[in-house]
This record gives sequence, structure tokens and C-alpha cells, in this order.
Amino acid sequence: MTQLKRIEEKTERLALLSRLGQILNSTLDPKEVRRRAMEAATQLMEAEVGSLLLIDEEKNQLYFEVALGNKEEAIKTMTLHMGEGIAGWVAKNGEPLIINAPEKDSRFFKGVDERTEFKTNNIICVPVKVKEKAIGVLEAMNKKGGGFDEEDLSLFTSLSDQVAIALDNARLYQELEEMFFQTAESLSDAIEKRDPYTGGHTQRVTAYSLATAKYLPLEPMEMKWLKISSVLHDIGKIGIDDQILRKTERLNSEEFNEIKRHTSMGAEIIDHIKQLRNIIPGVKYHHEQIDGTGYPEGLRGDKIPMIAKIVSVGDTFDAMTTDRPYRRALGKEMAINELRRCSGTQFDQNVVEAFIRAYQAGEI
Repeated sequence: MTQLKRIEEKTERLALLSRLGQILNSTLDPKEVRRRAMEAATQLMEAEVGSLLLIDEEKNQLYFEVALGNKEEAIKTMTLHMGEGIAGWVAKNGEPLIINAPEKDSRFFKGVDERTEFKTNNIICVPVKVKEKAIGVLEAMNKKGGGFDEEDLSLFTSLSDQVAIALDNARLYQELEEMFFQTAESLSDAIEKRDPYTGGHTQRVTAYSLATAKYLPLEPMEMKWLKISSVLHDIGKIGIDDQILRKTERLNSEEFNEIKRHTSMGAEIIDHIKQLRNIIPGVKYHHEQIDGTGYPEGLRGDKIPMIAKIVSVGDTFDAMTTDRPYRRALGKEMAINELRRCSGTQFDQNVVEAFIRAYQAGEI
């Protein structure tokens, strides 16, 4: 190979590394980051398979988070002790390794090959470090056309740095999401405590909504918005008089008109938080009905956002199956029959069907 050809190939691999780094850091979904890390490892190293192992500090073990190849499921059930095998050694010592004759290396752990009926001809393994601390290792096995070399190691180490950044960003984002969701739940609980007859309502509606959504074509981000919408769907009740919320008899028309304001009030509260504006449809429109007789705007059919349709069914089911001061709860089967009866008029047919599927699967 001429020097010019080598320079061209090195330039191409550096460009590939740059593109892979951009792809890795274009998502904050931890699962997607890990999947992309594996694809990047095998692509950059021109390897047959790859794997990402993460460290469980409490158990002092490594576990296969993701692995590429047709034996992924078998591999993901295995764990390694720190210091065990090539990956364990790299994790424990924080140093990379290239092993082009693994059968001659005492550190090589044959258990993975035996479990998967895979033959490791060569392996490159580097630590994944966040703030100088190893959180896992990145591996690529069986380079196509020969063994791994120092140039591979340099590129793979750079990729590992990108993986570490992407994993840490995803972790931080997930922690922020969890903290926000817990804050939203606490706020919702505080509102519920004003009404002694709806304890646990928010948690149940959230569970029903997420179970229903599994049987509908929602994108992952829509699932997140649905979850938060379900938790905060009654946030507007913070502006409703306690005497109305705590009333033990049926509401009169004036009182009902007052409580109906909670949907618009909730939307107004959420509108002040830029990052939450995508949940407004679920908060504002969860009392709309397919035939246009709902509130606050009397929307019909497809004009009602899908998230609101899902929350509506869960909200109504919970209302029917819990005791109120003025009536006893319905049994779940009776409530399901009522959803069927109102499907296509009060509720979206597809959402009702999805809800019933979740119920029949024991998820509700």
C-alpha cells in the first residue's frame, strides 16, 4: 500500500469517527445511545461483532448491556467479575488491550465463546471512562481482513471517549426527567389531598394511560408527554374552590360549570413552562368527547388530540370504578361495558379497543 493510499484511508476513518460521534450524541435516550455505540464500534473497527459491558459497582461485576451479532440474547444473560476475562481486566485496570491470539492469553475467558458457539479470533477492548472513572468497556471482535493494530486502538479510544460523553449526557437527562416527574407527582398528590374522595386517582390514570398506549402507534416521545399529561391532567383543580371539590352531593349546574374550568386553568398554568407545552393537549382536552359534547371547546373526532383521548378513557374508567360520596363504584366488567357502549360517541373507538386489550392482558 502506498503512503498516499494509507493517508487517504486514515482520513476516511477519521471522518467516519467524526460522523459516528455526531450520531452518538444526537440522542438522549440511554437505550438508543448504547445501541448506537455498538453499531459504531463494529463499523469503525470493521469487526464481526461488538459489545458494551457496564460495571455494576455494588456486585463488582460487568454485565453485557448490548451486543451485536446473532447470539445477543445468550450473551446478555452473562456477567463477568471485575478482573475476569479481557473485559474484566480492562475494567479493573482502566487500560486498553489488543489481543490478536486470545487462545494464547491467560486473561481470555472462553465462557462467552462456549455459550454462544462463537470463535473469537482477535479482540480490541477499551475502557469507557467518565471523569477518569471506568463505567464500562467497549469491545470489538474479529476484525475483517486481519488483526487489530495501534491505529485501531487510537481510533477506538477516541470512540470510547465519545461513547462516555453520550452515556453520561443521557444519564444526566434521565435523572432530570425522573426528578421532574417525581416533582409533578408530588404536586399532583398535594392537589388530590384537597379532595379526600380522589386519593390515588392520578397514579391510576397514569397507569391506565400508559398501559393503553402500548397498543396504539405512539412514538417514544409521545409516550413521555402522555405520562406527564396523565400526572398533571387535573392540575387546574388547584384553582377550584375547596367547597366544590369536597362537596358530598352531586354538583349543581353552577358548580359543575365552575369545576369544568379546571381544564383551561390547567392549560394556562402549564403554558408558563415552555418545556411542558407539549402536554397541554392532554391537560386541556381530556374532557372533550368524540361527538362534540365535551368541554372546554366542544372538539369533535380527530380534532381531539390523541393524548387527550387516551387520558379521557383512563380518567373515566377510574371515576367509574372508585367510590364517590353520591354513588358506589362499578365493577370493572361493568365499567368496560360502559366504555364499549360509549365508544364512538364519547370515546375514540381505537383508544377503547386498546384499553380493553390492556385490560384483557391483565395490565389494567
